[in-house]
Amino acid sequence: MLTIILAHPWHGSFNKAILDTVTTKCDKINKPYKVIDLNKDNFNPVMTEPELALYSEGKAIDPLVTMYQEVLKETTEIVFIFPIWWGTMPAILKGFFDKVLLKDLAYNYNNGWTPLLKINKSTIISTSESETSNFKLSIEDTVIPNMLMSVGINNTLWLNCDSVTNSGDKHRKAFLEKVDKEI
Repeated sequence: MLTIILAHPWHGSFNKAILDTVTTKCDKINKPYKVIDLNKDNFNPVMTEPELALYSEGKAIDPLVTMYQEVLKETTEIVFIFPIWWGTMPAILKGFFDKVLLKDLAYNYNNGWTPLLKINKSTIISTSESETSNFKLSIEDTVIPNMLMSVGINNTLWLNCDSVTNSGDKHRKAFLEKVDKEI
């Protein structure tokens, strides 16, 4: 199953248009999917002291975390949709990684670090005001190897729509067409 994770608070955003493009394509080709809308779910990205106390045991208190973990167990393909803020993903998505990708679900380190998820295709779809090349270090050199591949989320394609606000409708429409082709 495809899991789509949206990390943008405004449903009038271009990120929501990207989500709509992905889901429309999935509906068209009869591809099953599940959307996790972190902001709409009111997901709390902050790791609390009680949560941290259970972290090394791979346990969670937050029922949303448990629900997201169940979805990830069924996931074979994943799409992350988010704006690049301050050079990286929004805090709500970083909190998803911190709180959901726990030991014995996403990894273990009994005999060295071992990724446990079996997600064979992943796509990062981001938006930015600055040029895409400004975020290579953050996305290609950090997020993909250290946050995705390290837990078994593999074969990542990164698509970024830069100059999203000032580029005009033609630029954004061309990007949505590119997203449609890649999904």
